[in-house]
Amino acid sequence: MRPITYTLSDASGGAKSQVIPIDYLARPQVSLQVDVTGTANWTIQQTLDDVFDPNVTPLYMDHPDSNMVAQTVDRQGNYGYTPFAVKFVLNSGNGSARITILQTGAVI
Repeated sequence: MRPITYTLSDASGGAKSQVIPIDYLARPQVSLQVDVTGTANWTIQQTLDDVFDPNVTPLYMDHPDSNMVAQTVDRQGNYGYTPFAVKFVLNSGNGSARITILQTGAVI
């Protein structure tokens, strides 16, 4: 699969987020990498709820690895299971953070 990459910047006025759907029919291994530029505090969350269903309000939970929650530095992490979607949240700061996601076996 090609990497999925999103950049969020300048959350000085409040949090910014990006919802990134994951191919739940592909293999469950999902790799995550976050690259910080400047001052930025970020968190990765996930949901098992269908983000495309207008009748569902997705429940997002923080990544189970504390190294992927409220961080200010570059990090790598992963999932051993496939969430339906990942939410990349820039909690604060006036810098930027870029997330890159790789999923084994996904066809995009």
